[in-house]
Amino acid sequence: MRTHRLSLLGAVVVVVAAVSGGCGGYGGGSKNNAASTAASTASSASSGGMVIKTVAVHETEYKLNPNTISLAKPGTYIFKAVNDGTTTHALAIHGNGADSSISAVNPGSSGTLKLTLPKKGTYQIFCPIDGHKSLGMKGTITVGGSGAAGGSTSTGSTNTGTTGTSGTTTYSTGY
Repeated sequence: MRTHRLSLLGAVVVVVAAVSGGCGGYGGGSKNNAASTAASTASSASSGGMVIKTVAVHETEYKLNPNTISLAKPGTYIFKAVNDGTTTHALAIHGNGADSSISAVNPGSSGTLKLTLPKKGTYQIFCPIDGHKSLGMKGTITVGGSGAAGGSTSTGSTNTGTTGTSGTTTYSTGY
Protein backbone atom coordinates (compact mmCIF):
# COMPACT_ATOMS: atom_id res chain seq x y z
CA MET A 1 0.00 0.00 0.00
CA ARG A 2 2.84 2.37 0.90
CA THR A 3 4.60 1.71 -2.45
CA HIS A 4 1.37 2.52 -4.30
CA ARG A 5 1.06 5.90 -2.48
CA LEU A 6 4.67 6.82 -3.27
CA SER A 7 4.17 5.95 -6.94
CA LEU A 8 0.99 8.02 -7.04
CA LEU A 9 2.72 10.93 -5.28
CA GLY A 10 5.60 10.72 -7.77
CA ALA A 11 3.18 10.81 -10.70
CA VAL A 12 1.39 13.85 -9.24
CA VAL A 13 4.72 15.68 -8.80
CA VAL A 14 5.66 14.98 -12.44
CA VAL A 15 2.28 16.23 -13.72
CA VAL A 16 2.44 19.40 -11.58
CA ALA A 17 5.99 20.10 -12.76
CA ALA A 18 5.00 19.64 -16.40
CA VAL A 19 1.94 21.89 -16.09
CA SER A 20 3.87 24.55 -14.18
CA GLY A 21 6.61 24.55 -16.81
CA GLY A 22 4.02 25.16 -19.50
CA CYS A 23 2.73 28.25 -17.69
CA GLY A 24 6.04 30.09 -17.71
CA GLY A 25 7.12 32.57 -20.36
CA TYR A 26 9.03 31.56 -23.43
CA GLY A 27 12.49 33.07 -23.32
CA GLY A 28 14.37 31.28 -26.05
CA GLY A 29 14.73 31.59 -29.78
CA SER A 30 14.69 35.36 -30.04
CA LYS A 31 17.27 38.06 -29.55
CA ASN A 32 14.45 40.39 -28.61
CA ASN A 33 12.17 39.18 -25.83
CA ALA A 34 10.35 42.53 -25.69
CA ALA A 35 9.26 42.09 -29.30
CA SER A 36 8.25 38.50 -28.63
CA THR A 37 6.20 39.57 -25.63
CA ALA A 38 4.58 42.39 -27.57
CA ALA A 39 3.80 40.03 -30.44
CA SER A 40 2.22 37.55 -28.06
CA THR A 41 0.13 40.30 -26.52
CA ALA A 42 -0.92 41.54 -29.94
CA SER A 43 -1.82 38.00 -30.97
CA SER A 44 -4.00 37.56 -27.93
CA ALA A 45 -5.64 40.92 -28.41
CA SER A 46 -6.51 40.46 -32.07
CA SER A 47 -9.56 38.46 -32.92
CA GLY A 48 -8.79 34.85 -33.69
CA GLY A 49 -9.20 33.10 -36.95
CA MET A 50 -7.18 31.00 -39.29
CA VAL A 51 -4.04 32.71 -40.55
CA ILE A 52 -4.31 33.34 -44.27
CA LYS A 53 -0.72 34.38 -44.92
CA THR A 54 2.56 35.44 -43.35
CA VAL A 55 4.00 38.65 -44.80
CA ALA A 56 7.65 39.56 -44.15
CA VAL A 57 8.39 43.28 -43.85
CA HIS A 58 12.09 44.14 -43.87
CA GLU A 59 13.11 47.30 -42.03
CA THR A 60 16.24 49.37 -42.64
CA GLU A 61 17.12 53.00 -42.10
CA TYR A 62 14.43 54.45 -43.05
CA LYS A 63 12.52 52.16 -45.36
CA LEU A 64 10.01 49.33 -45.25
CA ASN A 65 10.39 46.62 -47.89
CA PRO A 66 7.81 46.06 -49.21
CA ASN A 67 6.14 49.38 -48.53
CA THR A 68 3.05 48.60 -50.62
CA ILE A 69 1.29 45.35 -49.77
CA SER A 70 -1.84 44.04 -51.52
CA LEU A 71 -3.89 41.26 -49.94
CA ALA A 72 -6.84 39.61 -51.67
CA LYS A 73 -9.30 39.48 -48.79
CA PRO A 74 -9.92 40.50 -45.18
CA GLY A 75 -8.76 38.03 -42.56
CA THR A 76 -6.03 37.17 -40.10
CA TYR A 77 -2.43 37.68 -41.20
CA ILE A 78 0.96 37.43 -39.55
CA PHE A 79 3.32 40.30 -40.27
CA LYS A 80 6.96 39.45 -39.57
CA ALA A 81 9.09 42.54 -38.94
CA VAL A 82 12.70 41.75 -39.85
CA ASN A 83 15.17 44.43 -38.73
CA ASP A 84 17.93 44.45 -41.34
CA GLY A 85 19.07 47.88 -40.15
CA THR A 86 21.59 49.17 -37.64
CA THR A 87 19.16 50.83 -35.23
CA THR A 88 16.07 49.67 -33.33
CA HIS A 89 12.82 49.69 -35.29
CA ALA A 90 9.20 48.66 -34.63
CA LEU A 91 6.09 47.95 -36.71
CA ALA A 92 2.54 49.31 -36.46
CA ILE A 93 -0.58 48.77 -38.56
CA HIS A 94 -3.59 51.11 -38.28
CA GLY A 95 -6.88 51.68 -40.08
CA ASN A 96 -10.33 50.20 -40.75
CA GLY A 97 -10.71 48.81 -37.25
CA ALA A 98 -7.16 47.45 -36.96
CA ASP A 99 -4.79 49.10 -34.51
CA SER A 100 -1.82 47.08 -33.34
CA SER A 101 1.95 47.27 -33.07
CA ILE A 102 5.10 45.61 -31.86
CA SER A 103 7.96 47.54 -30.37
CA ALA A 104 11.72 47.36 -29.98
CA VAL A 105 12.88 45.06 -32.75
CA ASN A 106 16.64 45.26 -32.31
CA PRO A 107 19.07 45.11 -35.28
CA GLY A 108 19.39 41.54 -36.54
CA SER A 109 16.19 40.46 -34.77
CA SER A 110 12.61 39.99 -35.83
CA GLY A 111 9.18 40.17 -34.26
CA THR A 112 5.75 39.03 -35.33
CA LEU A 113 2.38 40.68 -35.27
CA LYS A 114 -0.73 38.53 -35.74
CA LEU A 115 -3.53 40.81 -36.79
CA THR A 116 -7.01 40.54 -38.26
CA LEU A 117 -7.61 43.05 -41.04
CA PRO A 118 -11.41 43.09 -40.77
CA LYS A 119 -12.47 45.03 -43.87
CA LYS A 120 -11.59 45.72 -47.46
CA GLY A 121 -9.73 48.98 -47.76
CA THR A 122 -6.44 50.68 -47.01
CA TYR A 123 -4.37 50.29 -43.84
CA GLN A 124 -1.27 52.23 -42.82
CA ILE A 125 1.92 50.33 -41.96
CA PHE A 126 4.83 52.19 -40.38
CA CYS A 127 7.61 52.28 -37.80
CA PRO A 128 6.16 54.02 -34.71
CA ILE A 129 9.56 54.96 -33.23
CA ASP A 130 9.83 58.75 -32.93
CA GLY A 131 10.72 60.33 -36.26
CA HIS A 132 11.06 57.12 -38.28
CA LYS A 133 7.69 57.46 -40.04
CA SER A 134 8.46 61.02 -41.15
CA LEU A 135 11.84 59.83 -42.47
CA GLY A 136 10.10 57.37 -44.81
CA MET A 137 9.36 54.22 -42.79
CA LYS A 138 5.76 54.01 -43.91
CA GLY A 139 3.58 52.32 -46.46
CA THR A 140 0.12 50.98 -47.21
CA ILE A 141 -1.68 47.68 -47.12
CA THR A 142 -4.61 47.33 -49.53
CA VAL A 143 -7.07 44.57 -48.72
CA GLY A 144 -9.51 43.33 -51.37
CA GLY A 145 -9.05 46.30 -53.66
CA SER A 146 -8.21 46.45 -57.34
CA GLY A 147 -4.51 46.36 -56.39
CA ALA A 148 -4.98 43.00 -54.67
CA ALA A 149 -5.59 41.14 -57.92
CA GLY A 150 -2.69 42.55 -59.89
CA GLY A 151 1.00 43.07 -59.32
CA SER A 152 3.48 40.43 -58.38
CA THR A 153 2.43 37.37 -56.45
CA SER A 154 4.07 35.43 -53.69
CA THR A 155 3.52 32.31 -51.65
CA GLY A 156 4.61 31.85 -48.07
CA SER A 157 6.61 34.79 -46.81
CA THR A 158 8.98 35.03 -49.77
CA ASN A 159 8.72 38.41 -51.47
CA THR A 160 8.85 38.21 -55.24
CA GLY A 161 7.87 41.84 -55.75
CA THR A 162 9.81 44.19 -57.96
CA THR A 163 11.55 47.41 -57.08
CA GLY A 164 11.04 50.22 -59.56
CA THR A 165 12.87 53.51 -59.95
CA SER A 166 10.77 55.06 -57.20
CA GLY A 167 12.00 52.43 -54.73
CA THR A 168 8.48 51.13 -54.17
CA THR A 169 8.11 47.39 -53.80
CA THR A 170 4.67 45.90 -54.37
CA TYR A 171 3.66 42.64 -52.74
CA SER A 172 0.43 40.94 -53.78
CA THR A 173 -1.15 37.67 -52.94
CA GLY A 174 -4.13 35.78 -54.28
CA TYR A 175 -4.84 34.26 -50.86
